[in-house]
Amino acid sequence: MKLLIKQGRLVDPVGGIGGTMDLLIENGRIAGLGSDLGNEADRVIDAQGKVVCAGLVDMHVHLRDPGFEYKEDIFTGTLAAARGGVTAVACMPNTNPVTDSPEQIRYVVEKAATACGVRVYPVGAVSVGQKGQQLTDAEQLKKAGAAALSDDGVPVDSANLMRDALIRAKRYDMTVLSHCEYGDMVKNYAVNEGRISRQLWLEGRPAIAEELMVMRDAMLAEETGAHVHIQHVSTGKSVDIIRKMKKKGVPITCETCPQYFTLTEDEVLAQGSIARVNPPLRTKRDVEEIIRGLQDGTIDVITTDHAPHSKEEKGRPLEKAPSGMVGLETSLAVTLTALYHTGKLDLSSIIRKMTVNPAAILRVPGGRLAIGADADVTIFDPDEAWVVDPDKFASKGRNTPFVGHELKGRVKYTIVGGEVIYQDN
Repeated sequence: MKLLIKQGRLVDPVGGIGGTMDLLIENGRIAGLGSDLGNEADRVIDAQGKVVCAGLVDMHVHLRDPGFEYKEDIFTGTLAAARGGVTAVACMPNTNPVTDSPEQIRYVVEKAATACGVRVYPVGAVSVGQKGQQLTDAEQLKKAGAAALSDDGVPVDSANLMRDALIRAKRYDMTVLSHCEYGDMVKNYAVNEGRISRQLWLEGRPAIAEELMVMRDAMLAEETGAHVHIQHVSTGKSVDIIRKMKKKGVPITCETCPQYFTLTEDEVLAQGSIARVNPPLRTKRDVEEIIRGLQDGTIDVITTDHAPHSKEEKGRPLEKAPSGMVGLETSLAVTLTALYHTGKLDLSSIIRKMTVNPAAILRVPGGRLAIGADADVTIFDPDEAWVVDPDKFASKGRNTPFVGHELKGRVKYTIVGGEVIYQDN
């Protein structure tokens, strides 16, 4: 099977590929790159005026499967990913049961193999049952298919347990993904501690709860030499801590999400529980510092923390609703709208943070347009405008704060292993 993508604007930040080129896919791999590869193929895609890049890799997704399939499942979650140009996802372990055993890892791997084609990399829990008391068997989890370790959704409050987890993860060449908030400081509070929490007469989640944990895990990474990845960074001080630790040579990387560089805590006043997320939306100054961290390379990855909930759950009062937003189908477009079209970040940097960087942190293939590489490719129109309508989502989740927003940037094709798994009609 030959697939020829004609006259697209190819962008590969690592290989330095740019400009208008053809891309030939044969037998599931990239077979050719050139200015004119002819027209002989089983299928030809006209990509004129479109960007062609490696398939997006989202390293922080909640597929809710097993146990919470009424929110999302592997089939609907991967369909949502495909619509967003995402060819690979890493799914978090806070399911029911928790993915803390080889059997649960294999369940995800086997079910994903029958889904739409998006590559699914399960993340194994750091602690048994995510209870923060006993480490899981990292070696067996990796053998079963786990790409990394995390207790995401539940912070690892014990410094001793996290230290032991990092030591063990280093032994098996795995990354620990850290949900950085001290649990006893944030409890189940709904919003950022500050002006909005005071206005609503609510207890808030203080920024220092995140920043203390970021510093702790950075220090543990420095002491153990193990790689720690900080999830969903939301405060300016967290960015500054990570920046300083990177300059010291500490093996630390981090991610943020579109909501943290586009929205502030004021969104809670407008959208209530739809704007509730962990960590919470912060201040305008935090948003500015997150963008600066993206610009100077401190923040390595843009991910979604895709967290679907039912309409009934998100319809509860702010204090009782669960935290989380969906993002797989809007992430690229929100990022392009907020960063690329405003001149805050160039296209190559955005693609690097959504392809090769997350793949490298997870130690999985992907993120490159290179001869012989798996043909995981995303084609998008960076200028096409569209309005977010959750009723058209493939995800079961409708809980997006971007409903009704006009965005610029639309996915046209998603290709995995040379097969077109999504095409915008």
